[in-house]
Amino acid sequence: MTYGETLEYLYNAAPAFEKVGAGAYKEGLANTLAFDERYGHPHTKYKTIHVAGTNGKGSVSHTLAALLQAAGYKVGLYTSPHLVDFSERIRVNGKEIEHQYVVDYVEQEREFIESIRPSFFEIVTAMAFKYFAEKEVEIAVIEVGLGGRLDCTNIITPLLSVITNISFDHTGLLGNTLEKIAAEKAGIIKQGVPVVIGEHTSETRPVFEQRAEMLNAPIVFAQDCQYVIDSKYDNDTCDRVYVTRCYGKLTGQLGGQCQERNVNTVLHCLLPLARAMKSHGMPLTKGGMSPMSCLRKALSEVCDMTGLSGRWQKIADKPLVICDTGHNVGGWIYLSEQIRVTYNMLRKRGDSNLYIVFGMVDDKDIDTVLGMLPDNATYFFTQADNHRAIPVETLKAKAEEKGLRGFAVENVGKAYAMAKEKAKDNDFIFVGGSSYVVADFLSGNPQGK
Repeated sequence: MTYGETLEYLYNAAPAFEKVGAGAYKEGLANTLAFDERYGHPHTKYKTIHVAGTNGKGSVSHTLAALLQAAGYKVGLYTSPHLVDFSERIRVNGKEIEHQYVVDYVEQEREFIESIRPSFFEIVTAMAFKYFAEKEVEIAVIEVGLGGRLDCTNIITPLLSVITNISFDHTGLLGNTLEKIAAEKAGIIKQGVPVVIGEHTSETRPVFEQRAEMLNAPIVFAQDCQYVIDSKYDNDTCDRVYVTRCYGKLTGQLGGQCQERNVNTVLHCLLPLARAMKSHGMPLTKGGMSPMSCLRKALSEVCDMTGLSGRWQKIADKPLVICDTGHNVGGWIYLSEQIRVTYNMLRKRGDSNLYIVFGMVDDKDIDTVLGMLPDNATYFFTQADNHRAIPVETLKAKAEEKGLRGFAVENVGKAYAMAKEKAKDNDFIFVGGSSYVVADFLSGNPQGK
Protein backbone atom coordinates (compact mmCIF):
# COMPACT_ATOMS: atom_id res chain seq x y z
CA MET A 1 0.00 0.00 0.00
CA THR A 2 1.01 3.60 -0.51
CA TYR A 3 0.91 6.06 2.39
CA GLY A 4 -2.34 7.52 1.08
CA GLU A 5 -3.91 4.08 0.71
CA THR A 6 -2.78 3.21 4.24
CA LEU A 7 -4.49 6.25 5.73
CA GLU A 8 -7.63 5.55 3.72
CA TYR A 9 -7.64 2.02 5.10
CA LEU A 10 -7.26 3.29 8.67
CA TYR A 11 -10.09 5.79 8.32
CA ASN A 12 -12.40 3.26 6.70
CA ALA A 13 -11.52 0.16 8.71
CA ALA A 14 -11.52 2.01 12.02
CA PRO A 15 -13.48 5.27 11.75
CA ALA A 16 -11.84 8.22 13.47
CA PHE A 17 -13.74 10.39 15.94
CA GLU A 18 -12.81 13.53 14.06
CA LYS A 19 -14.32 12.07 10.91
CA VAL A 20 -17.58 10.58 12.17
CA GLY A 21 -18.00 11.69 15.79
CA ALA A 22 -19.36 9.63 18.67
CA GLY A 23 -19.81 6.51 16.56
CA ALA A 24 -16.02 6.09 16.51
CA TYR A 25 -15.64 6.33 20.29
CA LYS A 26 -15.06 3.08 22.15
CA GLU A 27 -15.13 2.95 25.92
CA GLY A 28 -12.78 0.69 27.79
CA LEU A 29 -9.17 -0.39 27.50
CA ALA A 30 -9.54 -3.98 26.24
CA ASN A 31 -8.20 -3.34 22.75
CA THR A 32 -5.39 -1.13 24.01
CA LEU A 33 -4.35 -3.82 26.48
CA ALA A 34 -4.42 -6.38 23.68
CA PHE A 35 -2.08 -4.24 21.59
CA ASP A 36 0.09 -3.61 24.64
CA GLU A 37 0.43 -7.33 25.36
CA ARG A 38 1.21 -8.05 21.70
CA TYR A 39 4.08 -5.54 21.64
CA GLY A 40 5.58 -6.45 25.00
CA HIS A 41 4.28 -3.43 26.94
CA PRO A 42 6.28 -0.78 25.06
CA HIS A 43 5.08 2.13 27.23
CA THR A 44 7.04 0.70 30.17
CA LYS A 45 10.33 1.16 28.31
CA TYR A 46 10.35 4.95 28.76
CA LYS A 47 9.00 7.52 31.19
CA THR A 48 5.86 9.49 30.42
CA ILE A 49 3.91 12.64 31.21
CA HIS A 50 0.12 12.47 30.79
CA VAL A 51 -1.86 15.58 29.79
CA ALA A 52 -5.67 15.90 29.78
CA GLY A 53 -8.11 18.82 29.72
CA THR A 54 -10.79 20.48 27.65
CA ASN A 55 -8.63 23.31 26.28
CA GLY A 56 -4.91 23.96 26.29
CA LYS A 57 -3.67 20.38 26.51
CA GLY A 58 -2.01 20.59 23.08
CA SER A 59 -0.11 23.77 23.94
CA VAL A 60 0.92 22.42 27.35
CA SER A 61 1.98 19.06 25.87
CA HIS A 62 4.12 20.68 23.20
CA THR A 63 5.70 23.10 25.68
CA LEU A 64 6.61 20.32 28.09
CA ALA A 65 8.08 18.33 25.20
CA ALA A 66 10.12 21.35 24.12
CA LEU A 67 11.34 21.82 27.69
CA LEU A 68 12.57 18.23 27.88
CA GLN A 69 14.18 18.48 24.45
CA ALA A 70 16.03 21.61 25.54
CA ALA A 71 17.16 19.69 28.64
CA GLY A 72 18.89 17.16 26.38
CA TYR A 73 16.39 14.30 26.40
CA LYS A 74 15.11 12.24 23.49
CA VAL A 75 11.41 13.03 23.69
CA GLY A 76 8.35 11.40 22.19
CA LEU A 77 5.21 13.49 21.68
CA TYR A 78 1.78 12.04 20.97
CA THR A 79 -1.08 14.46 20.23
CA SER A 80 -4.31 14.66 18.25
CA PRO A 81 -5.87 15.56 15.94
CA HIS A 82 -3.48 16.43 13.15
CA LEU A 83 -3.97 19.52 11.02
CA VAL A 84 -2.28 18.77 7.70
CA ASP A 85 -0.70 15.31 7.86
CA PHE A 86 -1.43 12.24 9.99
CA SER A 87 2.27 12.02 10.86
CA GLU A 88 1.98 15.16 13.01
CA ARG A 89 0.42 13.02 15.73
CA ILE A 90 3.59 11.09 16.52
CA ARG A 91 6.92 12.87 16.85
CA VAL A 92 10.36 12.28 18.31
CA ASN A 93 12.27 15.48 19.14
CA GLY A 94 9.90 17.32 16.84
CA LYS A 95 10.41 15.01 13.85
CA GLU A 96 7.24 13.38 12.54
CA ILE A 97 6.89 9.63 12.24
CA GLU A 98 8.10 8.35 8.87
CA HIS A 99 5.38 7.66 6.31
CA GLN A 100 6.98 4.30 5.52
CA TYR A 101 6.75 3.27 9.18
CA VAL A 102 3.00 3.90 9.11
CA VAL A 103 2.64 1.85 5.93
CA ASP A 104 4.74 -1.03 7.26
CA TYR A 105 2.95 -1.03 10.60
CA VAL A 106 -0.49 -1.35 9.02
CA GLU A 107 0.63 -4.02 6.57
CA GLN A 108 2.18 -6.07 9.35
CA GLU A 109 -0.69 -5.61 11.80
CA ARG A 110 -3.67 -5.66 9.45
CA GLU A 111 -4.77 -9.19 10.33
CA PHE A 112 -4.61 -8.47 14.05
CA ILE A 113 -6.39 -5.14 13.61
CA GLU A 114 -9.24 -6.79 11.77
CA SER A 115 -9.48 -9.54 14.38
CA ILE A 116 -10.15 -7.16 17.30
CA ARG A 117 -11.84 -4.28 15.39
CA PRO A 118 -10.30 -1.39 17.33
CA SER A 119 -11.08 2.29 16.89
CA PHE A 120 -8.80 4.52 14.83
CA PHE A 121 -7.45 6.14 17.98
CA GLU A 122 -6.70 2.77 19.57
CA ILE A 123 -4.65 1.77 16.54
CA VAL A 124 -2.76 5.05 16.43
CA THR A 125 -2.05 5.00 20.18
CA ALA A 126 -0.65 1.47 19.91
CA MET A 127 1.47 2.55 16.95
CA ALA A 128 2.80 5.55 18.87
CA PHE A 129 3.71 3.58 21.99
CA LYS A 130 5.49 0.94 19.89
CA TYR A 131 7.28 3.56 17.79
CA PHE A 132 8.57 5.42 20.84
CA ALA A 133 10.00 2.20 22.26
CA GLU A 134 11.72 1.33 18.98
CA LYS A 135 13.15 4.85 18.74
CA GLU A 136 14.41 4.48 22.33
CA VAL A 137 12.93 7.73 23.58
CA GLU A 138 13.73 8.53 27.19
CA ILE A 139 10.46 10.25 28.00
CA ALA A 140 7.19 10.75 26.10
CA VAL A 141 4.53 13.41 26.54
CA ILE A 142 1.16 11.73 25.95
CA GLU A 143 -1.92 13.84 25.28
CA VAL A 144 -5.28 12.28 26.16
CA GLY A 145 -7.56 11.85 23.16
CA LEU A 146 -10.95 12.29 24.79
CA GLY A 147 -11.87 12.31 28.47
CA GLY A 148 -9.30 10.43 30.49
CA ARG A 149 -10.65 7.58 32.59
CA LEU A 150 -11.49 5.35 29.63
CA ASP A 151 -9.16 6.94 27.10
CA CYS A 152 -6.86 4.38 25.54
CA THR A 153 -3.76 6.36 26.57
CA ASN A 154 -4.68 5.65 30.20
CA ILE A 155 -2.63 2.47 30.54
CA ILE A 156 0.48 4.49 31.37
CA THR A 157 1.80 5.31 34.84
CA PRO A 158 3.45 8.69 34.28
CA LEU A 159 5.95 10.75 36.21
CA LEU A 160 3.42 13.57 36.22
CA SER A 161 -0.25 14.01 35.35
CA VAL A 162 -1.57 17.35 34.12
CA ILE A 163 -5.21 18.43 33.73
CA THR A 164 -5.33 21.84 32.08
CA ASN A 165 -8.97 22.79 32.67
CA ILE A 166 -12.58 21.64 32.46
CA SER A 167 -15.35 23.15 30.38
CA PHE A 168 -18.32 21.84 28.45
CA ASP A 169 -17.23 19.78 25.45
CA HIS A 170 -18.17 16.30 24.20
CA THR A 171 -21.00 16.34 26.73
CA GLY A 172 -22.76 13.45 25.00
CA LEU A 173 -19.81 11.21 25.87
CA LEU A 174 -18.33 12.71 29.03
CA GLY A 175 -21.40 14.01 30.86
CA ASN A 176 -23.50 17.14 30.94
CA THR A 177 -22.19 18.66 34.16
CA LEU A 178 -18.74 19.99 35.04
CA GLU A 179 -18.55 17.46 37.87
CA LYS A 180 -19.13 14.54 35.50
CA ILE A 181 -16.63 15.82 32.97
CA ALA A 182 -14.08 16.42 35.73
CA ALA A 183 -14.57 12.85 36.99
CA GLU A 184 -13.68 11.53 33.53
CA LYS A 185 -10.59 13.73 33.28
CA ALA A 186 -9.58 12.86 36.87
CA GLY A 187 -9.36 9.25 35.75
CA ILE A 188 -5.77 9.87 34.66
CA ILE A 189 -4.68 10.54 38.26
CA LYS A 190 -2.62 7.56 39.42
CA GLN A 191 -1.49 6.13 42.74
CA GLY A 192 1.25 8.34 44.19
CA VAL A 193 1.78 10.29 40.96
CA PRO A 194 1.79 14.09 41.34
CA VAL A 195 -0.90 15.96 39.43
CA VAL A 196 -1.10 19.61 38.38
CA ILE A 197 -4.53 21.14 37.78
CA GLY A 198 -4.25 24.21 35.56
CA GLU A 199 -7.68 25.73 36.17
CA HIS A 200 -10.56 24.69 38.40
CA THR A 201 -14.03 25.76 39.42
CA SER A 202 -16.05 25.27 42.60
CA GLU A 203 -17.68 22.27 40.90
CA THR A 204 -14.50 20.58 39.67
CA ARG A 205 -12.04 21.16 42.53
CA PRO A 206 -13.68 18.70 44.99
CA VAL A 207 -13.68 16.01 42.29
CA PHE A 208 -9.92 16.36 41.81
CA GLU A 209 -9.22 16.61 45.53
CA GLN A 210 -11.17 13.46 46.34
CA ARG A 211 -9.51 11.44 43.58
CA ALA A 212 -6.02 12.65 44.55
CA GLU A 213 -6.62 11.94 48.25
CA MET A 214 -7.91 8.45 47.50
CA LEU A 215 -4.76 7.67 45.48
CA ASN A 216 -2.30 9.54 47.70
CA ALA A 217 -1.36 11.68 44.70
CA PRO A 218 0.24 15.05 45.54
CA ILE A 219 -1.93 17.72 43.92
CA VAL A 220 -1.17 21.31 42.88
CA PHE A 221 -3.81 23.80 41.80
CA ALA A 222 -1.96 26.26 39.55
CA GLN A 223 -4.79 28.76 39.80
CA ASP A 224 -4.14 29.17 43.54
CA CYS A 225 -0.78 30.82 42.89
CA GLN A 226 -0.41 32.87 39.73
CA TYR A 227 3.23 32.55 38.72
CA VAL A 228 2.30 34.62 35.65
CA ILE A 229 1.54 38.12 36.93
CA ASP A 230 0.84 39.72 33.57
CA SER A 231 1.41 39.24 29.86
CA LYS A 232 1.38 41.38 26.75
CA TYR A 233 1.02 40.47 23.10
CA ASP A 234 3.78 41.80 20.83
CA ASN A 235 2.02 42.91 17.65
CA ASP A 236 5.23 42.92 15.62
CA THR A 237 6.60 39.49 16.54
CA CYS A 238 3.29 37.80 17.49
CA ASP A 239 5.06 36.57 20.65
CA ARG A 240 3.60 36.93 24.13
CA VAL A 241 5.80 38.49 26.81
CA TYR A 242 5.19 37.33 30.38
CA VAL A 243 5.98 38.97 33.69
CA THR A 244 6.34 36.18 36.24
CA ARG A 245 6.59 35.92 39.98
CA CYS A 246 9.62 33.62 40.14
CA TYR A 247 11.13 33.38 36.65
CA GLY A 248 11.56 37.00 35.57
CA LYS A 249 10.42 38.08 32.12
CA LEU A 250 9.73 35.27 29.66
CA THR A 251 8.90 35.33 25.95
CA GLY A 252 6.53 32.78 24.45
CA GLN A 253 6.29 31.90 20.78
CA LEU A 254 2.62 31.05 21.29
CA GLY A 255 0.94 34.44 21.25
CA GLY A 256 -2.66 33.63 22.10
CA GLN A 257 -4.22 35.24 25.15
CA CYS A 258 -5.15 31.79 26.46
CA GLN A 259 -1.43 31.00 26.71
CA GLU A 260 -1.19 33.04 29.91
CA ARG A 261 -3.10 30.24 31.69
CA ASN A 262 -1.19 27.52 29.85
CA VAL A 263 2.20 28.99 30.78
CA ASN A 264 1.09 29.32 34.39
CA THR A 265 0.21 25.61 34.29
CA VAL A 266 3.59 24.69 32.77
CA LEU A 267 5.48 26.71 35.40
CA HIS A 268 3.65 24.82 38.15
CA CYS A 269 4.72 21.55 36.51
CA LEU A 270 8.43 22.31 36.87
CA LEU A 271 8.96 21.45 40.54
CA PRO A 272 6.88 18.23 40.74
CA LEU A 273 8.38 17.06 37.45
CA ALA A 274 11.92 17.76 38.65
CA ARG A 275 11.25 15.84 41.86
CA ALA A 276 9.73 12.91 39.97
CA MET A 277 12.64 12.79 37.53
CA LYS A 278 15.16 12.91 40.37
CA SER A 279 13.42 10.00 42.11
CA HIS A 280 13.94 7.97 38.91
CA GLY A 281 17.59 8.93 38.56
CA MET A 282 16.99 11.42 35.75
CA PRO A 283 18.91 14.71 35.97
CA LEU A 284 16.93 17.88 35.40
CA THR A 285 19.16 18.72 32.45
CA LYS A 286 21.73 16.60 30.67
CA GLY A 287 22.78 18.75 27.74
CA GLY A 288 24.79 21.46 29.48
CA MET A 289 22.09 24.14 29.54
CA SER A 290 20.87 25.54 32.85
CA PRO A 291 17.26 24.79 33.82
CA MET A 292 16.37 28.47 33.33
CA SER A 293 17.91 28.50 29.85
CA CYS A 294 15.95 25.37 28.98
CA LEU A 295 12.72 27.03 30.09
CA ARG A 296 13.41 30.18 28.07
CA LYS A 297 14.29 28.17 24.98
CA ALA A 298 11.21 25.94 25.30
CA LEU A 299 8.80 28.86 25.57
CA SER A 300 10.40 31.01 22.88
CA GLU A 301 10.93 28.19 20.35
CA VAL A 302 8.13 25.72 21.09
CA CYS A 303 6.66 25.78 17.58
CA ASP A 304 10.07 25.42 15.94
CA MET A 305 11.11 22.61 18.28
CA THR A 306 7.91 20.56 18.18
CA GLY A 307 6.08 21.55 15.00
CA LEU A 308 3.05 22.99 16.76
CA SER A 309 0.80 25.08 14.53
CA GLY A 310 -2.67 26.58 14.43
CA ARG A 311 -2.48 28.43 17.76
CA TRP A 312 -3.00 32.14 17.02
CA GLN A 313 -0.73 31.56 14.05
CA LYS A 314 0.13 34.53 11.87
CA ILE A 315 0.02 33.64 8.18
CA ALA A 316 0.42 37.08 6.57
CA ASP A 317 0.92 40.74 7.50
CA LYS A 318 -0.85 42.72 4.78
CA PRO A 319 -3.65 42.03 5.35
CA LEU A 320 -3.10 40.50 8.77
CA VAL A 321 -4.17 36.85 8.59
CA ILE A 322 -4.45 34.80 11.78
CA CYS A 323 -5.78 31.28 12.27
CA ASP A 324 -6.59 29.50 15.52
CA THR A 325 -7.99 26.06 16.33
CA GLY A 326 -10.14 27.22 19.27
CA HIS A 327 -13.43 25.41 18.78
CA ASN A 328 -15.56 25.52 21.92
CA VAL A 329 -16.89 27.96 24.50
CA GLY A 330 -13.77 27.70 26.66
CA GLY A 331 -11.56 28.59 23.72
CA TRP A 332 -13.71 31.44 22.47
CA ILE A 333 -13.69 33.17 25.85
CA TYR A 334 -10.10 34.07 24.94
CA LEU A 335 -10.37 34.26 21.16
CA SER A 336 -13.23 36.76 21.04
CA GLU A 337 -11.29 39.16 23.26
CA GLN A 338 -8.04 38.77 21.36
CA ILE A 339 -9.76 39.33 18.01
CA ARG A 340 -11.32 42.50 19.43
CA VAL A 341 -8.01 43.83 20.80
CA THR A 342 -6.12 43.02 17.60
CA TYR A 343 -8.75 44.65 15.40
CA ASN A 344 -8.81 47.78 17.55
CA MET A 345 -5.04 48.00 17.24
CA LEU A 346 -5.31 47.95 13.44
CA ARG A 347 -8.05 50.60 13.49
CA LYS A 348 -5.68 52.98 15.30
CA ARG A 349 -3.42 52.80 12.25
CA GLY A 350 -6.22 53.74 9.85
CA ASP A 351 -9.34 52.39 8.21
CA SER A 352 -9.66 48.67 8.81
CA ASN A 353 -12.21 45.93 8.22
CA LEU A 354 -12.60 42.64 10.06
CA TYR A 355 -13.29 39.50 8.02
CA ILE A 356 -13.88 36.13 9.67
CA VAL A 357 -13.83 32.78 7.88
CA PHE A 358 -15.83 30.60 10.24
CA GLY A 359 -17.15 27.04 10.50
CA MET A 360 -17.98 24.59 13.29
CA VAL A 361 -18.73 20.92 13.84
CA ASP A 362 -21.99 19.58 15.15
CA ASP A 363 -21.10 18.44 18.68
CA LYS A 364 -20.23 21.91 20.01
CA ASP A 365 -22.34 24.52 21.78
CA ILE A 366 -22.95 26.42 18.57
CA ASP A 367 -25.42 28.97 19.92
CA THR A 368 -23.19 30.07 22.78
CA VAL A 369 -20.11 30.40 20.57
CA LEU A 370 -22.03 32.40 17.96
CA GLY A 371 -23.16 34.73 20.75
CA MET A 372 -19.50 35.40 21.58
CA LEU A 373 -18.46 36.41 18.06
CA PRO A 374 -17.91 40.07 17.15
CA ASP A 375 -20.88 41.69 15.43
CA ASN A 376 -18.76 44.24 13.55
CA ALA A 377 -17.21 41.66 11.22
CA THR A 378 -18.09 40.44 7.75
CA TYR A 379 -18.38 36.66 7.88
CA PHE A 380 -17.62 33.99 5.35
CA PHE A 381 -19.52 31.06 6.81
CA THR A 382 -18.13 27.78 5.56
CA GLN A 383 -17.71 24.10 6.31
CA ALA A 384 -14.65 21.90 6.52
CA ASP A 385 -14.26 18.73 4.51
CA ASN A 386 -15.60 16.64 7.37
CA HIS A 387 -18.82 14.69 7.93
CA ARG A 388 -19.33 16.45 11.26
CA ALA A 389 -19.19 19.95 9.80
CA ILE A 390 -22.36 21.98 10.23
CA PRO A 391 -23.86 22.64 6.76
CA VAL A 392 -22.96 26.15 5.75
CA GLU A 393 -26.55 27.32 5.18
CA THR A 394 -27.55 26.04 8.61
CA LEU A 395 -24.62 27.84 10.21
CA LYS A 396 -25.40 31.07 8.37
CA ALA A 397 -29.06 30.94 9.47
CA LYS A 398 -28.09 30.39 13.12
CA ALA A 399 -25.56 33.23 12.92
CA GLU A 400 -28.12 35.63 11.47
CA GLU A 401 -30.31 34.97 14.52
CA LYS A 402 -27.41 36.40 16.57
CA GLY A 403 -27.12 39.48 14.37
CA LEU A 404 -24.09 38.26 12.41
CA ARG A 405 -24.01 38.94 8.69
CA GLY A 406 -22.02 37.54 5.83
CA PHE A 407 -21.82 35.02 3.02
CA ALA A 408 -22.34 31.26 2.80
CA VAL A 409 -19.36 29.70 1.02
CA GLU A 410 -19.17 25.99 0.25
CA ASN A 411 -15.62 25.29 1.38
CA VAL A 412 -12.78 26.85 3.36
CA GLY A 413 -10.53 27.53 0.39
CA LYS A 414 -13.18 29.53 -1.45
CA ALA A 415 -14.21 31.34 1.71
CA TYR A 416 -10.65 32.47 2.38
CA ALA A 417 -10.17 33.46 -1.27
CA MET A 418 -13.27 35.68 -1.06
CA ALA A 419 -12.04 37.29 2.16
CA LYS A 420 -8.59 37.84 0.69
CA GLU A 421 -10.06 39.44 -2.43
CA LYS A 422 -12.02 41.96 -0.37
CA ALA A 423 -9.29 42.72 2.18
CA LYS A 424 -6.94 45.68 1.97
CA ASP A 425 -3.50 45.91 3.57
CA ASN A 426 -4.71 47.20 6.95
CA ASP A 427 -7.58 44.74 7.26
CA PHE A 428 -7.74 41.66 9.50
CA ILE A 429 -8.77 38.18 8.38
CA PHE A 430 -9.36 35.55 11.06
CA VAL A 431 -9.82 31.87 10.14
CA GLY A 432 -11.22 29.44 12.70
CA GLY A 433 -14.16 27.99 14.61
CA SER A 434 -12.96 24.43 14.24
CA SER A 435 -9.68 22.52 14.08
CA TYR A 436 -10.90 21.14 10.76
CA VAL A 437 -11.47 24.60 9.28
CA VAL A 438 -7.88 25.47 10.20
CA ALA A 439 -6.68 22.13 8.83
CA ASP A 440 -8.33 22.77 5.48
CA PHE A 441 -6.99 26.32 5.45
CA LEU A 442 -3.39 25.32 6.22
CA SER A 443 -3.53 22.45 3.75
CA GLY A 444 -4.51 24.77 0.92
CA ASN A 445 -2.85 27.98 2.06
CA PRO A 446 0.28 27.21 4.11
CA GLN A 447 1.63 30.70 3.40
CA GLY A 448 -1.70 32.47 3.10
CA LYS A 449 -1.62 32.44 -0.70
